[in-house]
Amino acid sequence: MQILGIETSCDETGIALFDNKSNKFIFESLYSQAEKHNLFGGVVPELAARDHVNKLLPLIDEELKAKKINLEDIDVIAYTKGPGLRGPLMVGTAFSKALAFSLGIPTIPIHHMEAHLIMAKYESDNLLYPFMTLLVSGGHTLLAKVNSPNNYEIIGESIDDAVGEAFDKTAKLLGFNYPGGPEIEKNALKGNSSSIEFPRPMINSPDLNFSFSGLKTAVLYEVKRLKTEKKFNNQTKYDIALAFQDAAIDCLVKKSIKAMRREDCNQLVLSGGVAANKALREKFKGEINEKNIYYPDLSRCTDNGAMIAFAASEKLNFKNDHLIEVKPRWSLEDINNG
Repeated sequence: MQILGIETSCDETGIALFDNKSNKFIFESLYSQAEKHNLFGGVVPELAARDHVNKLLPLIDEELKAKKINLEDIDVIAYTKGPGLRGPLMVGTAFSKALAFSLGIPTIPIHHMEAHLIMAKYESDNLLYPFMTLLVSGGHTLLAKVNSPNNYEIIGESIDDAVGEAFDKTAKLLGFNYPGGPEIEKNALKGNSSSIEFPRPMINSPDLNFSFSGLKTAVLYEVKRLKTEKKFNNQTKYDIALAFQDAAIDCLVKKSIKAMRREDCNQLVLSGGVAANKALREKFKGEINEKNIYYPDLSRCTDNGAMIAFAASEKLNFKNDHLIEVKPRWSLEDINNG
């Protein structure tokens, strides 16, 4: 069975064709709008939706021609139903439903975070249910116990900003480009680890929740102080980037370890765009046996069509209706009611 996966929850237009019989991707393609949104310091939903409209069909057409595949060879279309930005979600959903209707094939609605949670299983035969997942991206920060492809328990989550959003906003304060995650990581390599110390919000709280708004505010105050004292230069920017990254990573690692112990899970999956951060991965390796840490290939940590197609292959719950419906806010724990 060949499954076409379509991802349009934010500013990445992702497609992939997965053959679940051979367990291989026939093609994958991703168009990033990061350069366009960099002009605004963040994603503009209306622009993102328009770009999905312009790019979806050409991307699919190009891949089909390159691999000499006919549309009629596709058996099912999987698409991101939510959560995400309403406009981009509507574009992907409407396109998927229309294409499926024209081909007379079913569709599979996929929860965006669910796809991130289980993508690591594609490359890891030793990863078995249940396992713990730390999902860290621009829109989400949560710890979830993955019991099966349809059963997730949210163990902890951010009570304010997602960690990826905090990376983006810190990068903007420092004058770095968008997206902020790679920029913070790159510039942190040139920072002095002993020059600045930022707080670790909620790191010792009894629950497993996170908070990053206070850390972001601490960065703001430090930037203002350095500007007032005329000490805001490239080196202090590097130092702030490193101090911010260290604080955020400490919070993520400590809460994840606590969650694994509390839920009796010895396997941890790192997923989402922030999971590509090498410093985060190295910190976990110092705390957990490397054999028990799993993550998708770096190219699949950010939003992509492959994770949507693979998630669909794990579920295979076909829908033959052609109702165009999205869920910009959709809890992981409510997937079966989606």
